[in-house]
Amino acid sequence: MPISKRNREVTLSKTKKKGRVAKESLVNAIKEALAHYKTAYVFTFENMKNQKFKDFREQLNSSSRFFLGSNKVMQVALGRSPADEARPRLHKLSKLLRGDTGLFLTNLPKEEVERIFGEFEEHDFAKTGTLATEKIELKAGPLDQFSHEMEPFLRKQGLPVRLNKGVIELVSDHVVCEEGVPLSPEASRALRVLGVKMATFKLNLMCRWSEDEFEVYREGLDLSDSE
Repeated sequence: MPISKRNREVTLSKTKKKGRVAKESLVNAIKEALAHYKTAYVFTFENMKNQKFKDFREQLNSSSRFFLGSNKVMQVALGRSPADEARPRLHKLSKLLRGDTGLFLTNLPKEEVERIFGEFEEHDFAKTGTLATEKIELKAGPLDQFSHEMEPFLRKQGLPVRLNKGVIELVSDHVVCEEGVPLSPEASRALRVLGVKMATFKLNLMCRWSEDEFEVYREGLDLSDSE
């Protein structure tokens, strides 16, 4: 009798070993990269889009390296204190790896890095739970941009619609979302079909490290643990 794949046993020791190997691999990769790149930055990200980040990263492959992963593991690679830091003052960089952050190592000049990150901005459709950046209200009347097949879908998203001689018609004014209010799943889907993009994928530099200096880009950062 064939063995069901659903009932296949998984040895926990193997999964733990894979996790440990992945962490060690990340630590080693960062330490190796520190030997090849002159400067390191910590950056934050908003509304991460994997494919767009991949495209951005590939543009800089020849001169730089990005690391995203467990902040604690990356802190271990850099060092958490002067006693165990990989290079002088790197523990200051390590302390700022908190929340939605990543590590960027490069040989590019400081001015070019600041320009590249400052110019990078990608607009996309917002996910459920994202705060609406503006109020979107639809006025009653025909929705000529949609084919009649879309009527059931729009109705499921809460739009008061009907078919009138083969044309989708909004029978009354309808507020899709209010500014500053988290988007519901229905509002998120409605905005997508309406072509309204409310999410902006951005990368913001927090700090910069080099052999000669440590520089903070954002005011108000808690550096009490970085001394």
